[in-house]
Amino acid sequence: MNKREEINHRLNSLNINLNWIAAKLEIKSQTLSYLLESDDSFDDELYNSISEAIESYQYELDFSKSHHPIELDLFDEEKLKDGIGERIRIFAKRKLFIKEFEPIFNKRYDHIIATSKTEETIERVSFSYKTQLEHLDFKSVLKQSLEKDRVLQYSSAGIHKDDLLFQINEHPIKKIGSQGQQKSFLIALKLAQFDFITNKSHIKPIMLLDDIFDKLDDQRVGQLLQLVNDDSFGQLFITDTHDVRTEALIKETGQSYKMFGL
Repeated sequence: MNKREEINHRLNSLNINLNWIAAKLEIKSQTLSYLLESDDSFDDELYNSISEAIESYQYELDFSKSHHPIELDLFDEEKLKDGIGERIRIFAKRKLFIKEFEPIFNKRYDHIIATSKTEETIERVSFSYKTQLEHLDFKSVLKQSLEKDRVLQYSSAGIHKDDLLFQINEHPIKKIGSQGQQKSFLIALKLAQFDFITNKSHIKPIMLLDDIFDKLDDQRVGQLLQLVNDDSFGQLFITDTHDVRTEALIKETGQSYKMFGL
């Protein structure tokens, strides 16, 4: 067994998360995975660094198991009072935002793809708010992750781990969506963000659409050009690598414009 194989064996036997080791070494997880698979890239310096990280992990694990729970109880009512209240407010604000934002987004996406009523089921998009607080209270979430957090030395659960799930036809758009569908989704998010900010602030933000026509079919490009004609927008910047195509498309709108070459 060479040094690389020894390190892999130790990592597997201790069930150590590679992300934790990568964070200790201050490198990307993908880089660490590559190094652990290649003998050519695995030198003595890397071996010593990972060995030290594994020893640190074992020490912290033994430390957390040996200490009395009372000594590490961070979750009494007095200490949690302020933290719980703030996180509940963040949770409520995020839920309210999704409720307000989703219909704005759906309207923009439907305009881009120009669906008819009979085609609605073909591209049914949605996004949802994923949070650990949906089914558990904050105190329970923290207690469930206590042992893991003692080893990691940071909070692996809580409001900061919330996320948004982007879906098309009830599946992750990142996995099954075409490049055109993903691009349409992203543009719809941008346009909906513009609408949301305008409604809240009564100020029209400057809109920047970067490489907007790439990966879109002619129908979707046509729908986007209709948006340029929409007086609801203020100043609009469009970047593209094909200046001739972009200028020809913008001319079709009849709007005033100026081209800048870089």
